[in-house]
Amino acid sequence: MSAVTPAQKAEALIRHYFQACNDADHQALVECFTDDAVHYFPPGLPGAPWRGASAIADGWVWCVKTLGSRWTIEKVLASQDGQEAVIEWTHWKTGIGEVLRGDEWYIFNDDITKIAEIRAYYASPVNKAEPVNRLHDFDYDARGYALQPPSAAPKIA
Repeated sequence: MSAVTPAQKAEALIRHYFQACNDADHQALVECFTDDAVHYFPPGLPGAPWRGASAIADGWVWCVKTLGSRWTIEKVLASQDGQEAVIEWTHWKTGIGEVLRGDEWYIFNDDITKIAEIRAYYASPVNKAEPVNRLHDFDYDARGYALQPPSAAPKIA
């Protein structure tokens, strides 16, 4: 029997987290995260980003109890070293008849036993009222993200 790879370990943690969400298991959710974990969302979600393991757990338990939330994982891609992963998911809000699809980017602690950060992206139209569509309160500059478009390619005559 072969050893579990870091990528498999990351995927297993994400799947465990989603099961804890679907079970509305507050303690299991807390145990999925580092104490200082942050879950970022696009603008519009009150209280976002959710900061800390308990706040994240509170948010998902509330969603299950209030919205009838259930989640499925559609795809998972984990880095070979297991330190980062991205997934595609569906959020089924059965209590209000809505379905939301999106992606999340995960960052894990060094031994891949806890989630340190999640950045959620929704499959939704561009908000034309915003000059920049971005995650609320996420420091793109400090993370080294581009803040300007690349310069135009030179025209070839």
